[in-house]
Amino acid sequence: MTTTHERAATTTTTAGRPRSRAGRHLHGGRITHAVLIVFTLGSLFPLVWTAIAASRTNTRLAQTPPPFWFGGNLFRNLEIAWTDANMGTALLNTTVVAGSVAAGTVVFSTLAGFAFAKLRFRFRNALMLLVIGTMMVPPQLSVVPLYMLIAELSWTDRLQSVILPTLVSAFGVFFMRQYLSEALPTELIEAARVDGASSWRVVWHVVFPAARPAMAVLGMLTFVMAWNDFFWPIIALTQNGSPTVQVALTGLGRGYIPDQSVIMAGALLGTLPLLLAFVLFGRQIVGGIMQGAVKG
Repeated sequence: MTTTHERAATTTTTAGRPRSRAGRHLHGGRITHAVLIVFTLGSLFPLVWTAIAASRTNTRLAQTPPPFWFGGNLFRNLEIAWTDANMGTALLNTTVVAGSVAAGTVVFSTLAGFAFAKLRFRFRNALMLLVIGTMMVPPQLSVVPLYMLIAELSWTDRLQSVILPTLVSAFGVFFMRQYLSEALPTELIEAARVDGASSWRVVWHVVFPAARPAMAVLGMLTFVMAWNDFFWPIIALTQNGSPTVQVALTGLGRGYIPDQSVIMAGALLGTLPLLLAFVLFGRQIVGGIMQGAVKG
């Protein structure tokens, strides 16, 4: 029969073990590291191959086997791609388009997501289903009426023709609605109301701070999608007018025998800004994701 002191010692010992284990760092084994290395190399291979192809000649790329190491024509091909594709203007236009689309999508999707998640109004669920239903409509169906609209407004070959139709996305509204439903307590909104805060002050001081992790993730995804978008910009813009990067790259593939090395050099120029943005803001993005995970 155990005494009270023995039970207390057993309880202390048993309770102390999880605390010591919880404070330890988890270390992966050799298999884990090997799998991570393989996936990392597989993820980096397309970028490395693009740089290798951009440093070679078109004749060498056509040979078998293809080259697997860098050549000496990288800077020459980059210069040709920069000049022929008007890459300076294209990069500036794409930065404006992607930045505007990302900012608009984040702000408007957060406002709509907050309304669907926390506000009570008639036909709320029906409108939410309607928003989700628009995700099932192929974007090709809206090309003809959308082009007729921008032609009527004389926006052809102007950046607003690419920015305005994509300022709000159904996915962004659904994403922010799902996040705010769990991460934003209703009691916090009611407390702000009791303190006399208006609707806009509630949004600015309560909703936006609570939604910051999800806003960072949505902004990053939207920026990358807008940067790589090709289907609608190639219809609304021209290479000689106000091209984005993807539209400008189409000019490098023309000719009887397209120079694949120059095309790869142009693709490398179009990819470098995204890599630079992730290097500069990757820590904040990952931190926002982790903050959202902890709150959830």
